[in-house]
Amino acid sequence: MQDIFDLALINLLSPPVLFFALGFAASFARSDLEVPQAVAKALSLYLLLAIGFKGGVAVASHGIDGKLVTSLAAGIVLSALIPLLAFKILRLVTDLPRVDAVAVAAHYGSISVVTFAAATSVLITAGIDYEGYLVAVAAVMETPAIVSALLLVKWGTGKGEADVETNGGNLWREIALNGSIVLLTGAFLIGWITGPKGLADIAPFVTDPFKGVLCLFLLDMGLVAGRGIRQGRRDLSAALVAFGIAMPLIGGVLGTLAASLIGLSAGGAMLLATLAASASYIAVPAAMRLALPDARPAIYLTMSLGVTFPFNLIIGIPIYLILGNIAGG
Repeated sequence: MQDIFDLALINLLSPPVLFFALGFAASFARSDLEVPQAVAKALSLYLLLAIGFKGGVAVASHGIDGKLVTSLAAGIVLSALIPLLAFKILRLVTDLPRVDAVAVAAHYGSISVVTFAAATSVLITAGIDYEGYLVAVAAVMETPAIVSALLLVKWGTGKGEADVETNGGNLWREIALNGSIVLLTGAFLIGWITGPKGLADIAPFVTDPFKGVLCLFLLDMGLVAGRGIRQGRRDLSAALVAFGIAMPLIGGVLGTLAASLIGLSAGGAMLLATLAASASYIAVPAAMRLALPDARPAIYLTMSLGVTFPFNLIIGIPIYLILGNIAGG
């Protein structure tokens, strides 16, 4: 157990986490430090490509078996059910209008690829093996949460609350063609097709620079998260902030239980817990703009990016590492 706490400390003092903290602190100090939007987008594209490609290579090396299929099914179920649970909790502990509660809940069923990347970086640094095909699980967990949100919408809004529009065809097109989903899935398929030889061909691009790019991206995320907290703090109650901390822990426990039932390794269990605990800030916000135009981004974006993302990055990942060690032990 001492080794696990040592690894947790290493994560807290790792370059990616410290660069995030630098960006967060700089934002609160109102520094003029910024990462140009075009650069930030390029960094995001790189991370999605590298993660997806290496996951596809892992599937090509591992082959399709029952554990892979079961892991995919578990990811879909977790992504679909967690928003329903999150919605119930939000309605119990906060006074958010239904439309805002639905939008916030949807974010907690989908996933944060950057949180996943940070977790894999911790495992690689610690020399802990994990099932590389879990990136495929990350890909399939993007969409079910949005479907659950639409079901919550269909089940009706309270009388007198904001109207909800689903904007059918445009919404599904937005989901299917969302850039992060297209690149992550496409890179995964390319990695699967080309296999280990393909990875060897472009390893200097997708492997060696990965941690440095992650540091720069997390610097930008720290700046964005800090601005979100500054600008959206008036809309955040103590109950909402508590939810943003408690909900990832609940999701992490559910992901760990699923990993234990599947029989994943300690590293794999940690990654599935991380996926179940993370909150989307790319795919779901884009969908919510279409599905719930009356929902307030100042709430759902600040919750996912300003509260849950920093919590997971700094505190959550070490906790999921402990849970994974228990499940995979």
